[in-house]
Amino acid sequence: MSFSIRLTEEERKLADSYAKLHSLSISEAFKRALFEKIEDEFDIKIESEEGLITVQNIVTFVEAELAKK
Repeated sequence: MSFSIRLTEEERKLADSYAKLHSLSISEAFKRALFEKIEDEFDIKIESEEGLITVQNIVTFVEAELAKK
């Protein structure tokens, strides 16, 4: 899946600088930021059998929460 967002010139420069600082593409920087925000906001405590948070667990949790609405 892909999407686009509109950024001001200042926002674009900030995003580019952040991505370069961490040796990421701008796409990867936004992707990481999105998932970190989701984890923080929902204070996710989902654990797999190995005791690790997985992307699939997060997606399942978010989909279940959205289905409740």
